[in-house]
Amino acid sequence: MLTTSLTLAEKYDYLGEKFKKAFAFLRGTDLMALPLGNIAIDGDDIYANVQSYTTMPASECAFESHRAYFDIQFMAEGEEIFGYEPIANLKASTEYDEEKDMIFYEEPKQSGQILLKKGDFAIVPPEDAHAPRRMSKKGACQVRKIVVKVKV
Repeated sequence: MLTTSLTLAEKYDYLGEKFKKAFAFLRGTDLMALPLGNIAIDGDDIYANVQSYTTMPASECAFESHRAYFDIQFMAEGEEIFGYEPIANLKASTEYDEEKDMIFYEEPKQSGQILLKKGDFAIVPPEDAHAPRRMSKKGACQVRKIVVKVKV
């Protein structure tokens, strides 16, 4: 699933070589056997961050965004509510951390959200913030997620 504004539809090539490498990694790798942490795919241009966690209440999962990388958030196991909102609609709650390529935001009064289930993914461009790790109506759930970082 990819969701964005029509004004951004042609800004990025989501079928370009970097994304093809990222999807080839997701398709051709035993994701459940990967160790937690960062896995190199193509130097600094593409790498995966393997995560395992228990989903939490939305109040504990702040919106965040990145400037240097796209996120491809792939759900290998479990499910979560995944919030998203253009950063233009949000108020920063922290300064941008260039080393971590991350900035956090205050919770908006209204935002979009999707339910990511096993096998689903969402692509998040730098113009959008996302709020991962949120539990679904079923309650807390153990998740294994692969976040592939694709350099802008």
